[in-house]
Amino acid sequence: MATYPNLISDFLSFVKVNSRSDEASTTVPSSPRETAFLNQLMAKLTDLGLSNVHQDPQSAYVFATLPANTAADVKTLGFISHIDTADFNSENIQPQIVENYDGQSIIKLGTSGYELDPKVFPHLKNYAGHTLITTDGNTLLGADDKSGVAELFSVAGYLLAHPEIKHGTVRFGFGPDEEIGTGADHFNVADFDADFAYTVDGGPLGELEYETFNAAQAEVKISGVNVHPGEAYGVMVNALQLAVDFQNGLPAAEVPEKTKGREGFFFLLALDGMVDNAKLTYIIRDHDRENFEARKQLFKAVAAKINERLGVEHVKVEMKDQYYNMREVIEKDMTVVELAKQAMVKLGIEPVIEPIRGGTDGSKISFMGLPTPNLFAGGENMHGRFEYVSEQVMAQAVDVVLQIIADNAQETK
Repeated sequence: MATYPNLISDFLSFVKVNSRSDEASTTVPSSPRETAFLNQLMAKLTDLGLSNVHQDPQSAYVFATLPANTAADVKTLGFISHIDTADFNSENIQPQIVENYDGQSIIKLGTSGYELDPKVFPHLKNYAGHTLITTDGNTLLGADDKSGVAELFSVAGYLLAHPEIKHGTVRFGFGPDEEIGTGADHFNVADFDADFAYTVDGGPLGELEYETFNAAQAEVKISGVNVHPGEAYGVMVNALQLAVDFQNGLPAAEVPEKTKGREGFFFLLALDGMVDNAKLTYIIRDHDRENFEARKQLFKAVAAKINERLGVEHVKVEMKDQYYNMREVIEKDMTVVELAKQAMVKLGIEPVIEPIRGGTDGSKISFMGLPTPNLFAGGENMHGRFEYVSEQVMAQAVDVVLQIIADNAQETK
C-alpha cells in the first residue's frame, strides 16, 4: 500500500474549519463560511500544481484539472467531494486520535461525558488495529465529507509526484451545500467536462453506490379557527388537531425507523403551530419511481380527505421533487460502476453495492448527463457527535481512486 504523507494532516486541518451550510439561506453558497473555505482550497490546489483552478460562478464549485500524461485516447474522469458539514454543532471541532484501537474498548469522547461503545455501535469491532479519529463529543467531526476532500488532495498530490503512473485527464470538483440538498442544482457539467465521474462521499470500506431514493419535500399548511374554548362547539377548527389527523392518515409503519433496504417512507421533520395555524414539514422517499409517485398522491389524498370532511380547504399541500434515483441513468451503461468494482477487487476490497437510503450530489449530476456513482470515503456515524473515521480506510479510499485512474488509462475510448 502506498503512503500519503499529507492525508491525515490535511484532513485534520480541513475539519477544524467551520464550513457548515445554512438551510435558511438563499445564497450560493449558503454560508460565507463555505465561501472562505472554498477560497482556501483554491489556493491550496494552485500551490499543489494542478491546472485550470477556478470557481464556477453559478454553482460556486471549485474545479481543478490534472492534465493527461499519456497520448492514448482515454476517458476523462471526474472526482467530486462536498465541503459543507451537516446541521450539527461544527464550531471549534477538536478531533482526537485513538491509536491501534482494539475493537472492543469504550472510547471516551474527551470530557463531554459521551462515549463510543461497541455495544451501541457494533461496527467499531471492524476497526481492530486501526487508528481512529473521533470527536471530543461536543461537535460533529466533518468526515462527511472532508474525508473525501482530503482523499482527493492526496490523489492529486500522489499523481503529481509519480509521473510514471500513466493517466488520462482527471477533473476534481469541490462543492458547497450538499447537506442542504442544493449543492448540485447548478453544477456546470460542460465546464467540468468529464466522461463520467464519482462522488467520494460514502461511508465504510467498499461502499459503491449507484442507486438512491427518489425524493420530494412537502409542506402541509393548516389554517384553523380560534375562539374561546367555552364557545368552541361547531366553530373552532383546531389546526393542531388537524395536524395530528394528517399525520395519522399516513401509514404508521412507513417511517424511517421502521423501514430498511429499498422500502420507502414518509418522514415528519418538523411540526410547528397553534390553534389557528400549523405547519408540518415532510420528506417523502422511495427507490421505485412508480411507488414514489404513488406516495405523493397518497400524501395529497390525505389532505383532500380532511378538507372534504370539513367542507372547507383548511389543509394545503406544497410539494417539490428534490432528486431521482440515479440508477435510471447509470444502468444504461454500467462501465463507471464496473471500473470501480474492478479497482476494489484488485486491491482486495470487497465491493459493497447497496441502495443508498438517501441521496448524493451524484443523483442530480447523473440526471444532468454525467453518470456519477458514489465511492466510500470512510466515515461512520456521520452528522453527529459520535462520528469517526479510520485512517487506514481513508488511505484505502485513495488507493481505490488511484486504481480507477490507472485502469482507465489502459482503456481507449
